Amino acid sequence: MLTSLGLVLLLGMALGALAKKLGLPPLVGMLIAGMILGPYALNLLSPSLLGISADLRQLALIIILTRAGLSLDVAALKRVGRPAVLMCFVPACFEITGMVLLAPRLLGVPVLDAAIMGAVVGAVSPAVIVPRMIRLSEEGYGVEKGIPQLILAGASVDDVFVIVLFTAFTGLASGTGTGLSPATLLSVPASIVTGVAAGLLLGWLLALFFRKVHMRDSIKVVILLSLAFLLVAAEDALEGLFPFSGLLAVMAADVGLQRWRGVVAQRLSLKFSKLWVAAEVSLFVLVGAAVDLRYALSAGVLAIVAVLGCLCFRAVGVLVCVAGSGFNWKEKLFCVVAYLPKATVQAAIGGVPLAMGLGCGQIVLTVAVIAILITAPLGALAIDRTYPVLEKSEKKVL
Repeated sequence: MLTSLGLVLLLGMALGALAKKLGLPPLVGMLIAGMILGPYALNLLSPSLLGISADLRQLALIIILTRAGLSLDVAALKRVGRPAVLMCFVPACFEITGMVLLAPRLLGVPVLDAAIMGAVVGAVSPAVIVPRMIRLSEEGYGVEKGIPQLILAGASVDDVFVIVLFTAFTGLASGTGTGLSPATLLSVPASIVTGVAAGLLLGWLLALFFRKVHMRDSIKVVILLSLAFLLVAAEDALEGLFPFSGLLAVMAADVGLQRWRGVVAQRLSLKFSKLWVAAEVSLFVLVGAAVDLRYALSAGVLAIVAVLGCLCFRAVGVLVCVAGSGFNWKEKLFCVVAYLPKATVQAAIGGVPLAMGLGCGQIVLTVAVIAILITAPLGALAIDRTYPVLEKSEKKVL
């Protein structure tokens, strides 16, 4: 495993640096590094590393969401108001609807299979979006109108909503009776409320603890990470018993710490920004390793058309959310662009229908791979190239 980790970090950083020199987002090079090292190309990664790949990707996601919580400007998010709430679910609903309308005609699949496909591709990637929104906040772009905070928060909740729908649709397809019941639909807001409430409570307790007990910031980082792991593990332990979002709880705990112990949160945010250097490489290389290009190549043009068509539906959904927000047209288009990238959720659940033995498993995985290959690099590149359209303020969020 150590050899594999060394290859992941070295080749990931090398190709990431090369992509940056070519004017592309570094994650493009990291994804390519993963495809080269993965089981579908040179097969240089050990089975033991691939076996814990999902856990390592989740670890990297926890790190960046923790940093996001420590730097999220809640006051700016409150000023945005209604669009912030709508961005959590409306664009995903539009995209799933688009897949339900397009996939049966383009790919010849039943409506339920199209809904499963839409739920897989409907989630945006916090791993792509969050670090970019943090950077914009730190540099002062769009912070007066709360644009980075809007996108950052929406992208985090969006995944919870889509994964619940995915579970409901696959339950219907497998005949387990766990479809779109009122209880299933209510679990979405319930998991958000319980996750945020538990996280804020933990953040308040941490603020009290750090005020009374003095220790090095490095130890505080270890404590935060350990508690974050327990929150995510609690979500798995409570599954089927109590709706709870572990990742939202992680983010809310850090928002609470920032609210009640801002000086500590500011210092810890800098620590987590250093951890993200290695975590980012590991995350995107391992996502690349999960991509089987054979599926993408076998899909044909129609699957690509379906993915691009759904992105158009998503764009309309984002525009509906920001209507009446006071944003100018350039800022609205930036919100559309920033809500395109997909990677982590698709890599995590794209193969689930196939593993469940569903008839749509192969085509769902194929479309998930295509969504990653198209939207992760192009979405990241579009964000990096268009963010200067946002008004730059002297106010910066650290």
